[in-house]
Amino acid sequence: ATYQLADYAQFLQQLRQQLPPEFALGVTGLLDWAKTGDIATLNALAVDELVVQSYQGRRTVANYQDYLPALSRLRIPFKLGLVQNGRRDRQAEMQLNDSPYYRGTVVFMLNPTRR
Repeated sequence: ATYQLADYAQFLQQLRQQLPPEFALGVTGLLDWAKTGDIATLNALAVDELVVQSYQGRRTVANYQDYLPALSRLRIPFKLGLVQNGRRDRQAEMQLNDSPYYRGTVVFMLNPTRR
């Protein structure tokens, strides 16, 4: 999906134009966008907030903390999305506090697994 970032940005621009100006637009984004995507495209997203998902499905992305330094290049408000009961590296996450655009974490809750 990283290769489709420009298409997603265009979609968000069109969506933003259709929303009343008093409505905020927050979206989720992929963890690797800041590291392997175009940071200029990310910073130009027509959103009020980006929640960067540090998980895939029900599990934390392996070595997610290796991606966190790239988030410091974001120039739009962002949060780190965590998965319920997922692994965390709080020390690595603390480095995000150096960014004036960092707004904390969001924990995505999981539905119980069916038996």
